[in-house]
Amino acid sequence: MKPVCVLGNGQLGRMLRQAGEPLGIAVFPVGLDAEPASVPFQQSVITAEIERWPETALTRELARHNGFVNRDIFPRLADRLTQKQLLDQLRLATAPWEPLTGAAQWPEVFVSFGDLAIVKRRLGGYDGRGQWRLHPGDKAALPQDCYGTCIVEQGIAFDGEVSLVGARSADGAQVFYPLTHNFHQDGILRASVALPTPDSSLQRQAETMLGAILHELNYVGVMAMECFIVGDRLLINELAPRVHNSGHWTQNGSSISQFELHLRAILGLPLPTPVVSAPAVMVNVIGSGMNTDWLADPLVHLHWYEKEVRAGRKVGHLNLCHPDDAALSRSLQQLMTLLPGDYENCIRWARQTLVD
Repeated sequence: MKPVCVLGNGQLGRMLRQAGEPLGIAVFPVGLDAEPASVPFQQSVITAEIERWPETALTRELARHNGFVNRDIFPRLADRLTQKQLLDQLRLATAPWEPLTGAAQWPEVFVSFGDLAIVKRRLGGYDGRGQWRLHPGDKAALPQDCYGTCIVEQGIAFDGEVSLVGARSADGAQVFYPLTHNFHQDGILRASVALPTPDSSLQRQAETMLGAILHELNYVGVMAMECFIVGDRLLINELAPRVHNSGHWTQNGSSISQFELHLRAILGLPLPTPVVSAPAVMVNVIGSGMNTDWLADPLVHLHWYEKEVRAGRKVGHLNLCHPDDAALSRSLQQLMTLLPGDYENCIRWARQTLVD
């Protein structure tokens, strides 16, 4: 079986490597500044854990590599402008948006979008960075370099946030996980809940939307689609052409994790629909050191990234899965006593989501 080189050596590359080991797949996460001669990419399948990267000696080599799966799709989806244009082309619902080219637009923006506008950098920016929430009168707070480098969207009064993680093989077969419900705090994903039997109407909508995107792009591998729930319909927020934080629950809550599914897809291995038979919860560990007391609960699976702990930085996650909602809720309640106080809201939300 061909080895796999992953452009980027963060936690997603690490978890792809871990997923490959039981299958005998050699996975090599590679730093962007690595010397090309040190990377076994010539006979490898190439994938990436990030959407965009600087030009280096290595990335120049990979840009010419025929084994780089989705190579030409990454820049199209990494730019929020061309990503939104793709969704408009496919007539898929999003928040109303437009390119932000100059300060003279603001009166018209607030007339069209109402009292809340969301400004996002076209390139980069995640976990709440590179984004601004503006009301009329706030525009002076926006950095001048945003004009020409950002898009602006209507602020949406949504009922919930969900994501769909799915995969497509080279022969066009598509498989999807159940919708994942997500809780964000300060722009950072705090917790996710996946139910084995999701709302059937929303699941169909999401699969139709993501399926159309995968087909249009001739995409191979795992992709995540983040959406807002507004009443009984979905609005697409953003796409991630890679394995995704909101799919981490699949490591312990699914017969096939998103990481294994991605490797299967890009290597042409069988791609059955993963089996999800019990509710699952993922809690991100953000800016907090490891607490081995978490492991006293038999439902808790710890995934630690071995990264330096810094404020606002994802350094690990905790997965919990059990067919009994009450048992899962009790474990979450106990976990709340072992996490910093700012986790109280997300744990309460997760427990409520299990019973809604």
